[in-house]
Amino acid sequence: MAERATGGVQSLERAFDLLEVLADAGGVLGLSDLAARSGLPMPTIHRLVRTLVRMGYLRQDASRRYTLGPRLIHLGETAGRLLGSWARPYLAELMESTGETANLAVLESGEVVYVGQVPSRHSMRMFTEVGRRVQPHCTAVGKALLAQLPEEQAARTLGHGPLTAHTAYTVTEPADLLRQFAAIRERGYAVDDQEQELGVRCIAVVVPGAPTATALSVSGPEGRIRAIDEKELVATAQEIATRLGAALGGTPEAAEDS
Repeated sequence: MAERATGGVQSLERAFDLLEVLADAGGVLGLSDLAARSGLPMPTIHRLVRTLVRMGYLRQDASRRYTLGPRLIHLGETAGRLLGSWARPYLAELMESTGETANLAVLESGEVVYVGQVPSRHSMRMFTEVGRRVQPHCTAVGKALLAQLPEEQAARTLGHGPLTAHTAYTVTEPADLLRQFAAIRERGYAVDDQEQELGVRCIAVVVPGAPTATALSVSGPEGRIRAIDEKELVATAQEIATRLGAALGGTPEAAEDS
């Protein structure tokens, strides 16, 4: 029984590894590519793929390549809705530390999606709200996330033409944004200085170790955000982001902390 249980756990781990490999490759791969990227023997891949296809988590297209299946959509949508709930204690801590609104966002199909928020105790109409989808070029979270991508992928996401100008401060040339990304990576955070909404400033950091591209940010009136020591704000956000990433990624450190 113990041997069978161990074998079952190993098969489960390998099945999830294949799904992760497919996701990292854009969702479509042939068997030989799956074998090369996963390092698993072909007979094992054949067995796991047949099971995943039968269950609807994979499907085979007309060219005999394997793609992520439709049953994963429900799992992903449900997990996405829960992400903001899981992150809420961390966002609340960031809001209490800074006094300003804390946001959580993910990069999905070239757009920024806000999945969590703890508003500031100061009353203020904010552009950001849970569920809103926006272009990444004019938001701090979007720029922070794009800066982590390979340059070619970031360039494809931005496109070739001028980007939408939401305010007079919006950077609309993709080449100008691509040049900003090196500085964002070096300093560890991105800034939206009234680029999405006049009078609003936002500072964002990535969430390291999160299972999908995720960033958290602090946003508020430009004057109030500028009045906060930027280095201290960034250090606080990065420390909280690191703990959040460990929790979302299920690392041993997160388990010990809990």
